[in-house]
Amino acid sequence: MSYPPPAPSSPPRTPGYPPPAPPGLPATALYARPQRPWLGILLMAAGVMTLPLMDGLAKYLSEQYHVVQVTWARYLFHFLLLGVLLLWRLRPRDLIPRHLGMQTLRSACLLLTTLGYFGALAYLPMANALALVFIGPLASTALAPLILGESAGPRRWIAVAIGFAGTLVVIRPGVGDFHWASLLALGAGLTYAFYQLTTRRLAGSGRPSVTLFYTAVFGLVVLSLIVPATWRAPDPAGWALMVLMGAIGAFAHFLIIRAFEYASAPILAPVSYMEMVSAVLIGWLIFGDFPDPWTWLGIGLIVGSGLLILVWDR
Repeated sequence: MSYPPPAPSSPPRTPGYPPPAPPGLPATALYARPQRPWLGILLMAAGVMTLPLMDGLAKYLSEQYHVVQVTWARYLFHFLLLGVLLLWRLRPRDLIPRHLGMQTLRSACLLLTTLGYFGALAYLPMANALALVFIGPLASTALAPLILGESAGPRRWIAVAIGFAGTLVVIRPGVGDFHWASLLALGAGLTYAFYQLTTRRLAGSGRPSVTLFYTAVFGLVVLSLIVPATWRAPDPAGWALMVLMGAIGAFAHFLIIRAFEYASAPILAPVSYMEMVSAVLIGWLIFGDFPDPWTWLGIGLIVGSGLLILVWDR
């Protein structure tokens, strides 16, 4: 699973506001070396368009296994594979955590986001679930004045209103197309908003890759404590798909990390919305789910409002 970039806000107090953080990564892109922006754009595009493959595997596995077990497998194999890559590139002293309490809160928000998103994927088309998680940047913009004391400004409030209107179009409460799992995806988007806000508190406190590493550790430890209650022994094919799911996630996030070494976050943030294209294609080709006109309208409003915030902030 990936995440949309957080919406910028002022004053520019962290790298992420502006510039926004990459999907699924902390807003600590201080280590970017934007000498080769086109390479960064290509790496980001490859990363975010690969991630829906992991989401598709999670959706398929959720037909046989509980969402907690699927999420545990995602964290386990993602941690093992990405951990090898990060340890290969980092020194042991680079792994010393900073601001442990805030790191824990941030990791808890991301874990709840993942559980809610994977739970929604079990029942909803991939495009619908992802579109609802994309309200995270809009919700963080709305909550920033209350939590961080920052002014959103009238233009950002207009964009937030447009995005939430798009959310209602996708969910369509009160009509026959409404599904209760939409509330899981909506909850995932809201917890991701809090994840973004805690990320902003941590901005500049360490390498993005190290923060991602500790996020994986937290999720794996917590899920390992509760997964026995939902455990179903996977067959060899199930284990293979779980390993593949973690490998795809680790590889995609590694590409995203590398992208920020070659291009700055303001350049890369709009590219992350290409994930929606891949999610629609995979949902259509594998699961036969293609968004209807109303869903396309809602997706357009949500994505468009996020892009408006990015453009207006710059």
